[in-house]
Amino acid sequence: MSADMGLTTPDEGAGSAFDRVQKDGVLAQFQHVLHRFPVASPTLVLVLSCIVFIFFDNGKFQGAPNIGNTLNQIAVPGCLAIGQTLIILTAGIDLSVGTAMIMCALVAGKLGVDGTNGVVALLIGILVGITLGAVNGLLVTRLKLPPFIVTLGTYYIFNSLGLIYSEAKNFDKKDMPSILSWTGKEIHIGSITITTGVVMMLALFAIFAWVLANTGWGRHVYAIGDDPEAARLAGINVDRVQLSVYMAAGFIYGMAAWIQIGRAGGSSSNAATDVNLITITAVVIGGISLFGGRGLIWGALIGALITQVFNNGLGLAGVNTYYKTLAIGTLIIVAVGLDQWIRRLRK
Repeated sequence: MSADMGLTTPDEGAGSAFDRVQKDGVLAQFQHVLHRFPVASPTLVLVLSCIVFIFFDNGKFQGAPNIGNTLNQIAVPGCLAIGQTLIILTAGIDLSVGTAMIMCALVAGKLGVDGTNGVVALLIGILVGITLGAVNGLLVTRLKLPPFIVTLGTYYIFNSLGLIYSEAKNFDKKDMPSILSWTGKEIHIGSITITTGVVMMLALFAIFAWVLANTGWGRHVYAIGDDPEAARLAGINVDRVQLSVYMAAGFIYGMAAWIQIGRAGGSSSNAATDVNLITITAVVIGGISLFGGRGLIWGALIGALITQVFNNGLGLAGVNTYYKTLAIGTLIIVAVGLDQWIRRLRK
């Protein structure tokens, strides 16, 4: 029969079937699922890791004390990861998150110890965070410097300014107004004990998740990360949005400083020295693309949980610390490789 009658030859049919298998195979379908649901893979990793650690640690891992401890330990890095996520969604990066937070905490702490009203000291600390974010944002948007270089430089600058301002002193919560250490107040949920800081972190995740999903600003953030030139041609003021992203991140760093004061019982220039890399780790493992424009902010929370679950689970299992860092490093490489594979999907 001729092709005009709508039929094909056996070879043509076989070729079409093969193409369909290639296009609609299990691997391709899996790739589509991960592209559509960025938090699917980190959620699966989190669930599987919990199952494995529950099986091997003789009941300690799933105990109420460890659950509360895990949540309390991610309160600060989890909060900071929100700001890191906002910046990474625009294809930027912030290496100064930790020193910015420490400076906010030192400013608020010193003001509180010196007799400033607690609410005023807290607001000034948060304002410092917004200002530090604006500094990063202006250097990126006005001078067109790469975010990596800008924030690497301000990492050292903010650290030095914090030390100069505080004279390298620590400030204890007993000398501060109680509002500054309020985030360390314990909340009992059954037999699980968490702090107010954990609740605050979760509230910030919920707020910014809603903002990114339901506002024009959120859509602009994703558009800029996906293709800044296309966003500019679509009428988006790219520089203004980027600057607002860095300032929003600065606000979050100020809030994280409040959580840090409550958790640590004061403010110190030596606090959270490794939190910069922890936030990037949480974002990457959480399925948020380092190349911008893809991912959900909840992924950063899942990524932070995965990191802490691995630390706690391997620790309870008696595994050497070196293997903990090996596991986290492997997860980072796998997550980035998976992101690259997903991004190759033709839209």
